[in-house]
Amino acid sequence: MPQTIQLALFPEEAESPTVVHQKSASKLGIPLSRISHIELLRKSIDARQRKVRYNLKLDVYTDSEKYVPERFEVPSRDVSKAPEVHIAGAGPAGLFAALELIEKGIKPIVLERGKDVKSRRRDLAKLNREHEVNPESNYCFGEGGAGTYSDGKLYTRSKKRGDIEKVLKLLVAHGADKNILIDAHPHIGTNRLPAIIESIRETIQNCGGEIRFGTKLTDLEIKDGRLTSIQINGEKWEPIQSLILATGHSARDIFELLHSRGVAIEAKPFAIGVRVEHPQEFVDSCQYHTEQRGELLPPASYSLVAQLENYGVYSFCMCPGGIIAPCATEPGEVVTNGWSPSKRNNPFANSGIVVPVGPEDWQEHLSEGPLAGVAFQKEVEQRCWEAAGKTQCVPAQRLRNFVEGRLSDSLPDCSYLPGVTSARVDELLPKRIATDLKRAFKEYDKKMKGFIHPDAIVVAPESRTSSPVRIQRDKESFENLTVKCLYPTGEGAGYAGGIVSAAMDGQKTAGKCSEALAR
Repeated sequence: MPQTIQLALFPEEAESPTVVHQKSASKLGIPLSRISHIELLRKSIDARQRKVRYNLKLDVYTDSEKYVPERFEVPSRDVSKAPEVHIAGAGPAGLFAALELIEKGIKPIVLERGKDVKSRRRDLAKLNREHEVNPESNYCFGEGGAGTYSDGKLYTRSKKRGDIEKVLKLLVAHGADKNILIDAHPHIGTNRLPAIIESIRETIQNCGGEIRFGTKLTDLEIKDGRLTSIQINGEKWEPIQSLILATGHSARDIFELLHSRGVAIEAKPFAIGVRVEHPQEFVDSCQYHTEQRGELLPPASYSLVAQLENYGVYSFCMCPGGIIAPCATEPGEVVTNGWSPSKRNNPFANSGIVVPVGPEDWQEHLSEGPLAGVAFQKEVEQRCWEAAGKTQCVPAQRLRNFVEGRLSDSLPDCSYLPGVTSARVDELLPKRIATDLKRAFKEYDKKMKGFIHPDAIVVAPESRTSSPVRIQRDKESFENLTVKCLYPTGEGAGYAGGIVSAAMDGQKTAGKCSEALAR
C-alpha cells in the first residue's frame, strides 16, 4: 500500500518532480531510490505567509509497489427498451439524473426547452452585441444549464449531500481535466465545458436514452394526486410514469405553473446584490503579497464575509481572470453573472457581493403568495433595466462612489460586453441592501487593504444567486408533497447551489425515483 504524506512547498519546488521526490523521501525517512511513483492527490494554495506555498497531499509508492492508473469509464448499459422516466431540464441536475437512471437500468427522456450547446452560442452573441434576449435560449436556458457558460466552478461545501467524487469522475470520463480531482477549488472553464456537455449527451443517447431540444414543459395533468401526463410546447400531451423536475433557478414560468396547479411550493430566502470588478493585478498583489504574481501561481481569488447584525454579506461566484456576463432570461430585465475561461487569463477579476433577503424584504408582494420572492427579484431587475436605458447595458458606478453615495463622472474599463451606463446603483437597489453593501465594502477594505480601489466598478444586479422558490418534497421519497410521481430536484427546486451540488441532488433524486418504480 502507498504511504500518504503531506508537503508544503514553494511554487518552484512544487513544479519540480525532482524536488517533490527528494522532499517525499526525506519526509518518509527513506532513500530516494526506494520511491517508484508519486501520485498527487490534492493541491491547494496557502497564502497566509509572506511567501506563498502549495500544500500537497501525495501517495508515495515504494520498492515493488505497483501504481495502477485509475480508469474513468462512462455508463454503457443499454436502456433503450427499459421503463422510462422523463426529466425536464438538461442542466447538471437533469443530466446527472439521466446518467444515474441509466446505471439503474431506466431509460431517461430529457426535455430541454432551449437549444444544444453549440446553437446557444448564436443567441448569446445576439444578447451581447444586439441586446436581444431569447427567452428560451440564453445564459440560463439550454443544454448544460446556467453553469455551461458561467464557467464551471466545481467547488462545493455540500459534502454530505452526495458522492462528490462520483460527479467529478464522471466529468473526467467525459473529457474534463484530471486536475479537477486534485485542486482544492476545481474549475473547468467556459471554453471547455461545451465539449464535456456534448460528450454527456452522447453517452445518454448511446445507452438508449433521449434528449429532446426545444421541448418546453407547459402544463401538467394531475389526477387523484398523481401526475399522469405533461404538455409540451403548449400543444402535445405525453403520458408519463414519473417526471424529474430539474428546470433551474430562473424558470419562473414553471413556478407559476406549479402554483396554478396546486403543487406544493413555498417562497425561499435567497440573496441579491451587485457584481464588483477589480483589476486582476490588484487581487494578485493583495492575496500573494507581491507586485508580480509570476507564472507558477494561478490568478488569485478571494472569499469575503462581513458579519452584520445576524447575517453575513458575502462574496459569491468569484471569477479570477473573468468576464461579467448578461444573464437576463426575459426582455425588460437585466441580470449579471460572472465566468472565467480555463486559463483565467483576462485582466479583470469579478465577484458577486450579495445580501440575504427574506419575507421582510418582499412585504409589498405578499399577495403573490409563494411567488412573492420572485416578484421582488423581478422588480429589482426591471428597475435596473430601465435605469440603463432599457437595453442590456447595466447601471454601473465606481465602487468608491457607491460607498460615498454619488454618481460617477466617468467609469473604468469593464469586461461586461453589452456595455455599462453611469447610474446611482446605490439608489436602484432596495435601501437595506444598498446600506448593507456599503457597510460590507468598508469592512472588506480593512480585510483586503485597498478593496475600495479607484478602478473598481460596481454593476447591478446580481440577483440569480439561488432559487427564490422551494418546490416542497418528502424527505424520504423526494416526491412532491402534494403530487405523486413528481420529483423536484436541483437549484430550481431549492435543494442545491452550484454545479456539483445540483448534480449530486439529481443523482439522489434519480435513485429515489428508480426505487419507486421498482416497487
